Amino acid sequence: MKRIEYLHCIRTRSKQAECIQECEKGKPIQDKGMGSFLSSFFGGGSAAEDESPEDSRVMVFHSAPRWQLHFNTVKESPKLVVIDFTASWCGPCKFMSPVFADLAASFTDVDFVKIDVDELPDVAKEYGVQAMPTFVLLKKGKVVDRVVGANKDELTSKVLKHRPT
Repeated sequence: MKRIEYLHCIRTRSKQAECIQECEKGKPIQDKGMGSFLSSFFGGGSAAEDESPEDSRVMVFHSAPRWQLHFNTVKESPKLVVIDFTASWCGPCKFMSPVFADLAASFTDVDFVKIDVDELPDVAKEYGVQAMPTFVLLKKGKVVDRVVGANKDELTSKVLKHRPT
């Protein structure tokens, strides 16, 4: 796994030493298109198709242990966590990607996480994901709500409903 994470650090060419140190400490990798990079490397779509801006607040997890580590740190917190279960081949997911990034930029008191169902199928199964995109909202490690499908207004209203006041 470290080889892929280091590849991510080299690919983004931003703060490489800091990125590698964060990878070694088990910190989540910020969304900089690594999933789409791997998809293009192994025969999927273009790496630039789903790339988020460098300053994106969306965290992307490419390994179950990294996700579990993050989950363990937030499960005791009242902070809202919104998980976007997505797939690189999913058209509606691509439509919602900038919406999700905009929500993350607007609601800095909420954690926004992206998980590719093809990379972490066991995590998707754990949350009962059967269609993409599926957005699961968690508080204290428990599911408080979900949105199935590319419904920007419903997702926004549920984030507003459940975020800390």
